[in-house]
Amino acid sequence: MNRLNATPLIAVVLMCVPLCVASGRGKDTSESLVTIRPQETEELLANPGIGWQTFGRTRDKDKNLPDWIPSTLHYVRWGWGTVEPRPGEIDYAFLDRTLAESRAAGQKLAFRVMCCSTYLGRPYHPDWLEKAGGKVLTVDYEGQQGFQIPDLDDVDTLARHLHLIQRLGERYDGHPDLDHVDLGTVGWWGEWHMSGSKTAKMPTMETRKQIIDAYVQAFRKTPLLMLIGGRECLTYAAERGAGWRADCLGDMGGFSKTWCHMRNAYPQLVQGAEVEEAWRTAPVAWESCWEMRRWVEEGWSLRYIFNYALALHGSCLNNKSAPLPEGENIRPEIERFLRRLGYRFVLKEMKHPQRAAAGGALAIATKWQNVGSAPCYRPYRVAYKLTNAQGHTVVLPGTATANQWMPGSIQAFTEDFMQEVPDLPPGEIVAVADRVALPTDMPKGQYDLAVGIVGQDSTEPVVRLAIQGRAADGWYPLSRVIVR
Repeated sequence: MNRLNATPLIAVVLMCVPLCVASGRGKDTSESLVTIRPQETEELLANPGIGWQTFGRTRDKDKNLPDWIPSTLHYVRWGWGTVEPRPGEIDYAFLDRTLAESRAAGQKLAFRVMCCSTYLGRPYHPDWLEKAGGKVLTVDYEGQQGFQIPDLDDVDTLARHLHLIQRLGERYDGHPDLDHVDLGTVGWWGEWHMSGSKTAKMPTMETRKQIIDAYVQAFRKTPLLMLIGGRECLTYAAERGAGWRADCLGDMGGFSKTWCHMRNAYPQLVQGAEVEEAWRTAPVAWESCWEMRRWVEEGWSLRYIFNYALALHGSCLNNKSAPLPEGENIRPEIERFLRRLGYRFVLKEMKHPQRAAAGGALAIATKWQNVGSAPCYRPYRVAYKLTNAQGHTVVLPGTATANQWMPGSIQAFTEDFMQEVPDLPPGEIVAVADRVALPTDMPKGQYDLAVGIVGQDSTEPVVRLAIQGRAADGWYPLSRVIVR
């Protein structure tokens, strides 16, 4: 059986229209265009950099992760002392092992390093810091005394702090198993605030800018996410290319009857920092408040919360690897959310001539649509694979990159939005016209034509498309071409 016919999941439509091509004698001959319209799928897709994050454990060790939820992100947070247990000695073996464990589980790692802990007697900063000349402060938190935090304005402490960031970037910026880094070594838990304390103060703005600049200089390839807590700092970081991360998604009044994150904090912080459009160039990440079981117990609307997260163009969600709530409609709502969270690419149409000449160009016209909530932030490439019956294969990258395809958008934080968040519309359909060169020594005959989205520096598919017919190698065989 022909390999193309062995993939019955694709809906293929053939339409013949005249196409003039130049022959070797300078005459025009009539050729036919093949048009294919793949069938869209509702499948949850495991794609890089988006979706469900496991927290503090990899996917294969997360006992609360059901098998129907894909996860490509492993998110962790460490104290400074864990990362640098001895002065000047970063525990690279520990970090490398965590990256390797993530890769083995089919995930990429995202991490935050923290300096200020609210666990009495369990500080995040290294125990050697004060002995090495750094300054440590004793402060209060929530009416209790005796919490120790590093003085980030102290010259020696700041120098060691900045050196830590520099060395992390030198070793891990652009690492293939690293998805993003939280710009999070300031404030309680790295959240850029010192709320709940009368004596603990944030570092000066000059110090905070130095820390942000250090991250930006150290991580030029790996995306940075800034915690939403510090308004001026968030603006400063976003202007330098950082995305943002928000904790407490889902809080509809769990702390106060008159104030909550969803209706009060997020509108003030996002609009106040003027980062409403930051999602266009850098990711937005969410972390649940408590976890989803609390939402259901309180009777808060999953649809409202999920639509809110999508409308602000989130790419991923960390539910702290907690058990999912129970209920009849829980799974359908989570599936609906995950189907839109992050980028989701639909190939709407592909056209190409039935025949092409070795050494000539094959014109391929495609139409794409991002039906997700966010862009893809890496320039993965559209590519085409031609394979004949003898197994001769040619992979031909095109000119389009997937980070160009935007999702739909709505205006957030209006009165109507806050009352009932509407469904996010799909993005505009984008037309791509490619002309790929066929090798001159390409054997003549019939070839299966497959499409895929491959890596920046590889020809292996890295993105699953929201269409049916994916082959075991990650390509989508859609049509056939005869090479003359």
